[in-house]
Amino acid sequence: MTATRTESPSARPAKGRGGLPTRFVRESVSEMRKVLWPSRNELVTYSIVVIVFVVIMVAIVAGLDFGFAKLVLQVFG
Repeated sequence: MTATRTESPSARPAKGRGGLPTRFVRESVSEMRKVLWPSRNELVTYSIVVIVFVVIMVAIVAGLDFGFAKLVLQVFG
């Protein structure tokens, strides 16, 4: 019994040095076309949400840091 090939020729790695980078770029472009890109309004909204969240988290961490620093100075000061 002879073995048959089940994989397609395009699934095999390209021969030589020049094949792999071009295949990578071609497949990357193909995948980027599948991406559902946000509209301008969605992008602005998401960016504002992220910036507000980061500012709130920085304020919380800075407040805790300041509070703990004062507490340590009171205890060991």
